[in-house]
This record gives sequence, C-alpha cells and structure tokens, in this order.
Amino acid sequence: MPLDPLVKNFLDQMAVLPGPKVFELPPEQARAMFVALMQLIGPKDVPVGKVENLTMPGPGGDIRLRAYTPVAAGGEPLPTLVYFHGGGFVVGDLETHDGLCRQFANEGGYCVIAVDYRLAPEHKFPAALDDAIAAVQWIETHASDLGVDANRIAVGGDSAGGALAAAVAQRASEKGGPKIAFQLLLFPVTQAGRETASRREFALGYFLDRPTLDWFFGHYIPPGTDTADARLSPLSAKDFAGLPPAYVMLGGFDPLHDEGLDYAQKLRDAGVTVDIADYADLVHCFIYMQTVLPQAHDAVVKAAKAVREGLGGH
Repeated sequence: MPLDPLVKNFLDQMAVLPGPKVFELPPEQARAMFVALMQLIGPKDVPVGKVENLTMPGPGGDIRLRAYTPVAAGGEPLPTLVYFHGGGFVVGDLETHDGLCRQFANEGGYCVIAVDYRLAPEHKFPAALDDAIAAVQWIETHASDLGVDANRIAVGGDSAGGALAAAVAQRASEKGGPKIAFQLLLFPVTQAGRETASRREFALGYFLDRPTLDWFFGHYIPPGTDTADARLSPLSAKDFAGLPPAYVMLGGFDPLHDEGLDYAQKLRDAGVTVDIADYADLVHCFIYMQTVLPQAHDAVVKAAKAVREGLGGH
C-alpha cells in the first residue's frame, strides 16, 4: 500500500523548509521546534469539563501532572488513563500533548492524567521511567483525593511515552502493583540498539528519521548501558504473561513499526489480549497531524474507546 497522499504532501512540504533538522540542534532548540510543530499540526481548541495542574513529589524532585476531566463526568470516581507524552525522551511536555489528552478524556469519558517526566540529556535513563512509575503509584495512592477509581487505571503514551507505558506495566506486574488494568501503546519504542527491516526501510523521509532516533537515544542512554535492559527495551523482557490487555497502534511507514508489532505479538503469545491497529499507509505518530489528516482524529477516537472498554466502560 502506498503512503497516504495527504501525508506525502505534508512530508514533501516539510522537506523543503529551510533550517536545521532536529538532530542538528541542541536539545533546547529542538524542544522549541517540537512545540512549534505541534502548534501547527496538533488538535486545536478541544473543550473538556475541567483541567487541573497538579504537583507530586518524585524521585528527582517535584513532578508536574495535568488532570483532564471529561464533559459531564458526574460525581463517581472515574476510570483514568495515565499518559506519557512522546518526544524521544528529549522533547515534548504537557503543552505539546495538551490537545491529544483533551481528546482522549472527551472521547473516552474517563480522566486523563498527563505526566511531565524528566527529560534527557539533563536527566538520562532511567530518570523518565523512575518518574513514570512514581506517578502511577502516587495516582493510585491518592485516587480518592483525585476522584479516580484506583481499580481502573490504564497507562498509555506515544513513541517514547509508549515505551514508558510498556515498561511501567512490566514493573508493576513484577512487583505486584500498582494495579494496571490496561495499556495504550501508540507507535511504541520497544527496543534500543537492534536493527529491524522497518528501521532500515523507513530511515529517511517518513516523519521520524533514523538520525533523529539515534540523536534521541544518544541523549537518553548513558555510555556503557546494556541496551537489552527491559527498562530501556521492553521487548527484551523475559516474561510477558499476566501483563494488562493492550491496544497497540502502528504506522506502516514508521521505522518503529516492526518492533511495535513484535511487542504486540509477544504479548499475544503470552496470552494477553491485544488489539492491533496497524495503519498501513501512515507514518509514525500520525495522530499529531490533525490539521492535515482527517484519519488522525478518527484514530484517536478509536483508541480512546478501546481504553474505555478496557477499563470496563461501554
């Protein structure tokens, strides 16, 4: 199947823009470029019932959270999606993914709590994961104060955030808590340091370039780190049995496609219920492209509903 023509046109326009690429910039400038990109193409003016900025103590200092309550939520404790933004562990924040989190809350009818975990290179692996684990534990502990149902917590994220969600689910399963009911893995990074056919085939020109991926890993992974560590490469985990049901979204022209599919298959082989949404003609994190691609919003709606069903809603 060929690349979607709307995406191809967008990528062609991006390719001729003057200026440096992400991997040619220092992190601070790359973060500003990502903010500008998301302001250009991301979802706009999404109303929700309530947005609340929170702070919790974390392993490396306070962690900022943002809680989204859907319209007409009622007074009962809400099922909740704890969301980790994408951005290669280096870029992205609460603002870049604000529109997406609003959509998940409204379309799913549950609370979304976004986590502003520490970024590299200032905070290298495993800082982001340590923050992600701490956030889920804190949300479960303070569920009644937050108005959320401690028995219906999902974890989710896109790209690097998908890696964090997968790794959090694995750690929680190993340790017997916190209890995670569902995982939403959108274009997840599931391994570092291993080649795949999709990484080779879609190395350049398909939204996430291989040099950018290497730049992200170079900032995030300390020298001498074992890239097979499951906290870094969830695909390397020894045991997938007992992990929460999952919704895995993939893009056919994504360099991360094959490792995402491999992860979904390992879950299935271990008896975990997995719904794979493989968009064969689209690219990495196409859900960002809501001003240029109608399918982007539709894909978010389907994913939001899958999480709702996974958390016991209808």
